[in-house]
Amino acid sequence: MRRPAVLVLEDGTAFTGQAYGAVGETFGEAVFATGMTGYQETLTDPSYHRQVVVMTAPHIGNTGVNREDDESGRIWVAGYAVRDPSRTASNWRASGGLEERLAAEGIVGICGLDTRALTRHLRERGAMRVGVSSVDTSATELLDRVRQAPEMVGADLAAEVSTVDPYVVEPDGEHRFTVAAVDLGIKRNTPRRLAARGIRTHVLPATSTVDSVLAVRPDAVFLSNGPGDPATADGAVVLTRELLTRRVPVFGICFGNQVLGRALGFGTYKLKYGHRGINQPVLDRATGKVEVTAHNHGFAVDAPRDGEAQTAFGAVDVSHVCLNDDVVEGLRCRDVPAFSVQYHPEAAAGPHDADYLFDRLTELIERA
Repeated sequence: MRRPAVLVLEDGTAFTGQAYGAVGETFGEAVFATGMTGYQETLTDPSYHRQVVVMTAPHIGNTGVNREDDESGRIWVAGYAVRDPSRTASNWRASGGLEERLAAEGIVGICGLDTRALTRHLRERGAMRVGVSSVDTSATELLDRVRQAPEMVGADLAAEVSTVDPYVVEPDGEHRFTVAAVDLGIKRNTPRRLAARGIRTHVLPATSTVDSVLAVRPDAVFLSNGPGDPATADGAVVLTRELLTRRVPVFGICFGNQVLGRALGFGTYKLKYGHRGINQPVLDRATGKVEVTAHNHGFAVDAPRDGEAQTAFGAVDVSHVCLNDDVVEGLRCRDVPAFSVQYHPEAAAGPHDADYLFDRLTELIERA
């Protein structure tokens, strides 16, 4: 028998269900993810730090969990909401069940609620603070605590998820290039995709200075994904401007795209409910190709979509846009060696339409 649980949004809307994972109470920003698979990669993605993730796919947990698919060393979500948790796990790679893993890592969740209704509410009202509790099911009392929780706007979280000590991921086969990856919340599959192209990756803390980055003698610098409000990432923005000034090739994804955007002089803003999932259509404006891509971002770059923008580092254009809402999904610098996308080309558990962007990085290094 499961304990009763309640989920309360900051606008007072409440959903009842049962405890899933750890029994307890948690707070965060309520967001929804639209992937029908890849729940383990979602849970261990550092970009979900301080967020309560609502899964829109109704049945979750049927393939269990394993350590090979983790995108970091722990589960980062603040809480988890699913409609119908699988009672058994059936997969030859599984080393355990999802609920047992959630409980072991202290992740408070809720199941048995109408996640479709909750998702529709978030689409209409926007992402907002939320609380989940299986120890106090009084919606009124929980609402008071929800409204005292910190908001995502203004949250400086990259340093909380970043590595403390630098480490190196060696290339597969012959060493071709060296890349310094600034860890703002990096996923493990990124150095793997670089390694497949003969790249040695030095993963460095989010607080790295330009001197510590250049000390590894990189052929390029990678700005990773990560959580929080990009308006707080002043240190990473200063670093990126230094790199652009020295004409060091730069490639950024997700949070890194927002950091590059700020370094170029653009602003950022919070989306109403963000893009999260593995089925987001993006248009490459240079080729006309539509890519199905993996996203996890609640903020976006405010850059002009028509024509080139003139910045302190030369001309910049918007290279990719989301076909759902015309949000900027990529930047390309014309006069300095830098580009970025707002989504995940490493895409674990998929799709892999954007994997070519790592080849574009090697081409940028060769030209530079």
